[in-house]
Amino acid sequence: MKVSAKFLSIFMGFALTTLIVGCEDDPPKRKVQSRETIGKTTQEVRDLKAEISKGGQVTDGKIHATDYITIQADAYRTTVAKIAKMRVQADINLYEAANDTKIKTYDEFMQFIIKKGLAEGIQLPMLPFYQEYGYDSDKAELVVIEYPAKKKEFDEQWDKELGREKK
Repeated sequence: MKVSAKFLSIFMGFALTTLIVGCEDDPPKRKVQSRETIGKTTQEVRDLKAEISKGGQVTDGKIHATDYITIQADAYRTTVAKIAKMRVQADINLYEAANDTKIKTYDEFMQFIIKKGLAEGIQLPMLPFYQEYGYDSDKAELVVIEYPAKKKEFDEQWDKELGREKK
């Protein structure tokens, strides 16, 4: 994922749009919505095999931003995901050592590792709207899935709102 001056201009446009839209009675309805991530958690983990067929791609876990502004967000997002993956891998290792068996399926992973809906369940840091956690049952590991089409649609939506449509 390469972040460029386009992202910076979108960010600056967002700030300006927020000021302008804040003065209107009804802000425009957006087709693609971003989501809050700072301080938010989730127990949503998707089955990687199903998500690949929906256009998801496993990220490489590296920082790809090159400019000073966006590199900060990219480093944060990447580091948060790496720490979540380490936590989950530690729990997988403990489970396998205690039970002398490996986690074989997505459903077992959700039941014994994530423990969705339970107080002792793992709370993963929220990722941006164009990324989700996924479970790779072949490698028995948590991965980050990115949806390039979702991100592209969001970028195009902002370009349109800011009057920078490509012709």
